[in-house]
Amino acid sequence: MAFWDTRSLGLMERTLDAATFRQKVIANNVANVDTPYFKRSDVLFEELLQKELTKTSIQGRRTDPRHIPIGRSTAPLAPEVATDVNTMMNNNLNNVDIDYEMSLMAKNQLRYNVLIGQVSHDLKNYRTALNGGR
Repeated sequence: MAFWDTRSLGLMERTLDAATFRQKVIANNVANVDTPYFKRSDVLFEELLQKELTKTSIQGRRTDPRHIPIGRSTAPLAPEVATDVNTMMNNNLNNVDIDYEMSLMAKNQLRYNVLIGQVSHDLKNYRTALNGGR
């Protein structure tokens, strides 16, 4: 990756934001494990990102922010919350499975740690390139 390629850093930033948001949603699910009628939520980001990345369209280059965008939208991709209203785990109509939520939390934490490591590595490479290899 070249040091001028900030698109991938922006993508990693949005993915880290989504992981942070997902952690909050999972924590909310865990906190409401015994709340009657509570329905668990999940964060959709990777699915939306995959859909956006597989779109094929021509995108015009804008040399001025006042120019009209051509092709793909330049709006940043944001995670969405989806509530599962169709399932039921308990007699109180709550659908939170604590074991499943804890495994999602661990998976999310691992994903976050890998992304932080990658961002750190990339920034170290940028710093090295800007300092002339020192």
